[in-house]
Amino acid sequence: MRTALRLLLSLAIAAGLLAILFAWGGVTPRQVLESWDALAPEVWALAMGIHLGVYLLRAARFRLLLPPASRPPLLTLLSVSSSHNLAAYVLPAKTGEGTLVLYLKRVCGVSAGEGLASLVVSRLLDLATLSLLLGGTTLALVSRGSLPGGWGWPLGAGLGLLAVSLLVLSSRGDLLVSLATAVLRGLRLDRTRLGAWMHSKADEVAGALRFASSEGRLAGSFLLSVPLWLLAFAFFVLLARHFGIDEGVDVLEATFASSWAVVANLLPINGFAGAGTQELGWVVGFKQVGVEEALALSAGLGAHLVQLANVVLFGVLGHAAMALRKG
Repeated sequence: MRTALRLLLSLAIAAGLLAILFAWGGVTPRQVLESWDALAPEVWALAMGIHLGVYLLRAARFRLLLPPASRPPLLTLLSVSSSHNLAAYVLPAKTGEGTLVLYLKRVCGVSAGEGLASLVVSRLLDLATLSLLLGGTTLALVSRGSLPGGWGWPLGAGLGLLAVSLLVLSSRGDLLVSLATAVLRGLRLDRTRLGAWMHSKADEVAGALRFASSEGRLAGSFLLSVPLWLLAFAFFVLLARHFGIDEGVDVLEATFASSWAVVANLLPINGFAGAGTQELGWVVGFKQVGVEEALALSAGLGAHLVQLANVVLFGVLGHAAMALRKG
């Protein structure tokens, strides 16, 4: 019942955000449906191929961060990662992230500590790579006069420093466990059932994080993260082009603009399937490069629908593959 209420609340928030965005951008649902009907099959096929490449790189990174004795085959991990991504994308406030640990344990026999370590380091690398690419893109656009230097230079430099900080933190993930246990003790949450369980798993998770954060594995995972995010931006740039954002917006500007939709969707404030927050980030980003709000919102909704369709398709196939493996 509580899960149903949370989902209903999330849907209501998402609907409210979308209603505000529709009124703000002057776009009607009919216009969105028309743009969806105009989606060429070959464009969707190309977008799906790029999306699949992202999934393969993500699964390979999860696998690299696991100890050799616990590593499942890549295709098995692809099914687990696809199923986890569906839950993480659809459920509100990133509550579906923990499904990776559950699926790895039930389907592949990976311990909870090892699965959690792989997830934590992967997410730190995601944030570091995204910050690095967005910071570099911002500085490049400022240097050629496409963005105001008043906020562009500090933003680009700040994102670069954030990227370095996150990379350092990902190399010492066990410090996160120490901080978490200190918070549990300080708030006396270690006396609760959940807090006691988390406290009992601290040493296991810390050991797994030290292994996942070891120099060779971390460097290899970062090398996988860069093409992963480049493909993700190629996916959004392709759809932005198809849905009408082409004149006067080059690849660098489209990458900068679409990255704000990614940032909005990564934050643990998103509603059901990222509805509302992702479109807001899309509109804010493209507005900075001179795209009118109505066009940005229409294109953002179209891209979001394609992304959601792919996530659902890959997630359903992943669940089917996991079921066959367990059977």
